[in-house]
Amino acid sequence: QVQLVESGGGLVQAGGSLRLSCAASGLTFSVFHMGWFRQAPEKEREFVAAITSSSDNTDYADSVKGRFTISRDDHKNTVYLQMNSLKQEDTDVYYCAAERRPWSTRRTEKNYDYWGQGTQVTVSS
Repeated sequence: QVQLVESGGGLVQAGGSLRLSCAASGLTFSVFHMGWFRQAPEKEREFVAAITSSSDNTDYADSVKGRFTISRDDHKNTVYLQMNSLKQEDTDVYYCAAERRPWSTRRTEKNYDYWGQGTQVTVSS
């Protein structure tokens, strides 16, 4: 069965950094585009970043561009989200997800086939 397991969340001061990891199992990781989304209580899940199956393209939400970096290691079946210069408004539960649809659909939550359970990121002032 497919599993995506996020780790690396926690409490950090504003301006600090965290690196999230998402370990995948039960799927052919190298054929999936991977994405990160985040969600605050009572808000819709929003797109954060995505990377193609071949690692030749990435995409970022405007709110994180220049501060976050998505990467993947297909040998480890893991996708990462390096988060620098964190702000209080980055406080959310972060989810990784996998999709096999065309890259053009990367920002749409409903197009993803598999999801992790989420990891909490809290940025304090």
